[in-house]
Amino acid sequence: MPVQAAPLGGATAPADEKSFADRTYAKVFWRLVPFLMLCYVVAYLDRVNVGFAKLQMSQELKFSETVYGLGAGIFFLGYFLFEVPSNVILHRVGARVWIARIMITWGVISGAFLFVNSEWSFYGMRFLLGLAEAGFYPGVILYTTSWFPAHRRAKVIAVFMAAIPISGIFGNPLSGWIMDALNGAHGLSGWQWMFLIEAVPAVLIGLAVFFYLDNRPSEAKWLSEPEKQLLERDIAADNQGKESSPHSIATVFRNGRVWFMSLIYFAFVTGQYGLTFWMPTIVKASGVQGNFNIGLISAIPFLCAAIVMVLLGLSADRMRERRWHLIVPALLGAIGFVVSANAGSTTIAVAALSVAAAGVLTCSPLFWSLPTAFLSGAGAAAGIALINSVGNLAGFVSPYVIGALRDATGSTAAGMYALAVMLVVGSVCVFVTPARMVNR
Repeated sequence: MPVQAAPLGGATAPADEKSFADRTYAKVFWRLVPFLMLCYVVAYLDRVNVGFAKLQMSQELKFSETVYGLGAGIFFLGYFLFEVPSNVILHRVGARVWIARIMITWGVISGAFLFVNSEWSFYGMRFLLGLAEAGFYPGVILYTTSWFPAHRRAKVIAVFMAAIPISGIFGNPLSGWIMDALNGAHGLSGWQWMFLIEAVPAVLIGLAVFFYLDNRPSEAKWLSEPEKQLLERDIAADNQGKESSPHSIATVFRNGRVWFMSLIYFAFVTGQYGLTFWMPTIVKASGVQGNFNIGLISAIPFLCAAIVMVLLGLSADRMRERRWHLIVPALLGAIGFVVSANAGSTTIAVAALSVAAAGVLTCSPLFWSLPTAFLSGAGAAAGIALINSVGNLAGFVSPYVIGALRDATGSTAAGMYALAVMLVVGSVCVFVTPARMVNR
């Protein structure tokens, strides 16, 4: 249907509808996605920097591998409990206010980690951090559905989630440097300084969110009226194709497809957090010495992942194919984990971890093309949050199981095999998902 644009400043929208649409979506992309990406870099760093803190904190506070794994994972129990309520609140009050609240709260709690002095205070603070951050990631996924139709969304989510490897590329060396350079300064250990310094950006950017984000296209002063009309018409048309979407919170919990999506995401997130929480330990075990050097080496797999995530996101949108774009990286991730478990040198270990990182970190953004292809409205708010909260329980299970297996066997090999199996399970589930439901 041709774009019927109202005159703006004496001119009408360009006659070339596709060119006008492409320029409009590019404008929206560059306005929103880099900023949201920056927010997620900070969020993810504060979530997983405990993996670096472990290199000093576990020894200083006498934590076993099981204690560390439980503490790292307990974050996701708090995350699970508040995920759906948080996203429902965001749907009602708007992303601008709620994402700002989330970021400021988690920044304050993350900085307070410098006061951890026992395993129980460690557990408590990780639980509170999960409560504070709950709703951020699914909230952003929900937010993108107000600005981009399904056939443009995989690239957007892939670029946004490139924040995960970027946080590793810059965050790992930074964390290692802070821990080495400031250890003992003013009576604080290096890991305490790391938590304090890396918490500050979350608070500052949270304040910026309140003034920068617009809840929906109709509120965006930086868009012209024809641009607003185009976006709103495209989103409305996109939602009309989702008649089978659950339309209330209650029906979401009874929807079998939502729970099946939760299972797929659980499998992929198991691999994701197994990688991010344990990579510094694996790199150190391969023979690398010094926290800063471990950080530099650990950045290599994340750099590989960032490139692959964006390329496959572009490919999935261009081809409008979702399933094989998920299955192939998941299986490559499984192979990477198996090889890393048997690596005999640092070079082989890093190469295998690079394959694993490119595989598992690519799965998450591409996965969200599946549920957002059939969820809309209030059903989308609750459904996305439910899938994300159930899936992220893997963030509790994964580090705890790997830690327990490491304590029991003295090696991370068994844990890597378990991660590989979960990725294969996720691939099989994606394969049996009907193509007609998700290839949009």
